[in-house]
Amino acid sequence: MVDVTSLVPGSIGPAGPLHQLIESGAGPQLSSASIDGLPRHLLSEVIMRTPLPRPPKIIGAPVNYLDHKVEMSETHSIADLGIFLKATSSVIGPGEQVRLPYEDQRTDQEGELTVVIGRTARDVLADEALDYVFGYTCGLDMTVRSTEDRSTRKSFDTFTPLGPVVVTGDELGDPGDLRLETRVNGAVRQSTSTRDLIFGVAELVAYTSSVMTLWPGDVILTGTPAGVGQVYDGDAIEVDISGIGTLAVTVSAAGSRPYGQRPGHSVSGATAPSS
Repeated sequence: MVDVTSLVPGSIGPAGPLHQLIESGAGPQLSSASIDGLPRHLLSEVIMRTPLPRPPKIIGAPVNYLDHKVEMSETHSIADLGIFLKATSSVIGPGEQVRLPYEDQRTDQEGELTVVIGRTARDVLADEALDYVFGYTCGLDMTVRSTEDRSTRKSFDTFTPLGPVVVTGDELGDPGDLRLETRVNGAVRQSTSTRDLIFGVAELVAYTSSVMTLWPGDVILTGTPAGVGQVYDGDAIEVDISGIGTLAVTVSAAGSRPYGQRPGHSVSGATAPSS
């Protein structure tokens, strides 16, 4: 691992050095010559954290695989539902713990290819959309199956693991031809190709930019395939995407409470399956 922190222009804030590098526009200019002589470390000697601890926005794509639409008995897809937002405080990184908020409500894993925006985008055309992408990473869109709005059910702290790295678009190649596999305790739950996305990356970026201005460092979770399932205390989750690597986290029920004892409510809610 080469430490390029010294090449990041300006001061580094809580969003982290990679965000500062993307926002400055300096990232694409890094070259082999520019990193000669910089500190190097073995990966075994460092602790991997999420590359983007505080993205400006986290945008989700509901029901963006046809097999997931069938799995959830959903009559609509992203073309009807649009996009949604998640709290940026929900981000964690490799090796960290997803914390289950409720002891009596199902929480599911949803492995997803995640897009990192590289420059400001507004009303971009699909044919030009990939020019606005900095790179890609692995993501988990953890989801409580309860009665609240989609953004609420997906915005609990620890509900957006991202990592382990961001691979730039020029190195990854075609984002529409990647293998994605999600494993829980070593057993495969989700296995797909991004060829099966309803809105591919370019279409998704174009659509999202028609709704809201995209900023450098924004992340877009592109949707999950069939195979979502409940996770429990002590489980190990892995999301593996070809060309990117493996994001691995664990699950903890420490601090979970009965759903009926959540603040502001005195009765237990009913589950409401939804993407």
